[in-house]
Amino acid sequence: MSSDFKNKNGETSPFSASEVRKRSAKYDKKKNNKKKNIKRKRRRVIYILLFILLFIVGLGSSYIFNLLDKVKTNVISKNKEDLGIHSDVSDAFDNSNVINIALFGLDKRSDDEPGRSDATMVITIDKKNDKLKMSSIMRDSYVNIDGHGKDKLNHAHAFGGPELALKTINQNYKLNVKDYVSINFSNMEKLIDALGGVMVDVKKEEIEQINLYVKDLNLSNNGSSGYISKAGSQKLNGVQALAYTRIRYVGNGDFERTDRQRVVLNSMFETIKSAGVSQYPSIVSKLLPLVETSLSKTDILKLGTEVMVNGKMTIEQERFPVDGYYKDGGEMIKGVWYLPFDSEATIKQMQDYIFNDKKPEPKKN
Repeated sequence: MSSDFKNKNGETSPFSASEVRKRSAKYDKKKNNKKKNIKRKRRRVIYILLFILLFIVGLGSSYIFNLLDKVKTNVISKNKEDLGIHSDVSDAFDNSNVINIALFGLDKRSDDEPGRSDATMVITIDKKNDKLKMSSIMRDSYVNIDGHGKDKLNHAHAFGGPELALKTINQNYKLNVKDYVSINFSNMEKLIDALGGVMVDVKKEEIEQINLYVKDLNLSNNGSSGYISKAGSQKLNGVQALAYTRIRYVGNGDFERTDRQRVVLNSMFETIKSAGVSQYPSIVSKLLPLVETSLSKTDILKLGTEVMVNGKMTIEQERFPVDGYYKDGGEMIKGVWYLPFDSEATIKQMQDYIFNDKKPEPKKN
């Protein structure tokens, strides 16, 4: 299969060797000033925020409580020291108006392995400002992992499961995250198809790349999804949407790919909102078996109901580190590619955004 080919960086590619060389050469010539050389392993597309959004939209009805029995609950320590929450952070930011939950998108081959968190986000329910904030953290960020030294952020979950992953987030970004939701979304396209597809504004330069990934997914799954024939706003099926979020040779590498993931995520949310209450049980029941969380059923119901009653809550999204605050092009350290970043600035930016509702500004050249 074409995805067995490995390029010069050791990455698995969905293209043939000739296709990779052609596109790489074209990309190098046109995008020479962009951060195109940051090494990225293929990540599975993870829309774990959808878990929270589904409950925000659908909770408040009694039948949901029974559906929650499908969720795998994992009891973890809530001790602040175990979770790496410093007393200064706790004293300064603990309040009932800002609730943070970590969302881990896992690439697991079996339930027995913890898996790396190929997507890591902090979801903030900001009741004071009527906002649901999604803060994506770059997976290759060079951070301290307790007991393991400096490594990639996404390795923390593989080393010690969700507790160590939470501790790593709290220690490196000085946050107070106490709960998590994790999901392995290798079958994400099935949920998108269950929604009837999602609306996405496809750029002309993205069409060829989407279709190459559609071809690869069809071969992998013995599927027959159609291809994209035009640019513009259009409804994508599950395979097409998954292909769209995997694009890596158009735009600014992994940074822009996370933007595409959020585009699809927002479209899914809008689709769910417009689906109608009668469709919520079916949607939720398909998702719940894929979910693991430290939240109790009571916690989930409470959070969902609070947001549902609000009615005015809007969704915002940010990515950290912010442009200009990471090492341009990344850095090879002991044969491994990492993304070093300005820790002090990023900590302040994340705290300001999450707790004080102050949006971060990219650094000007």
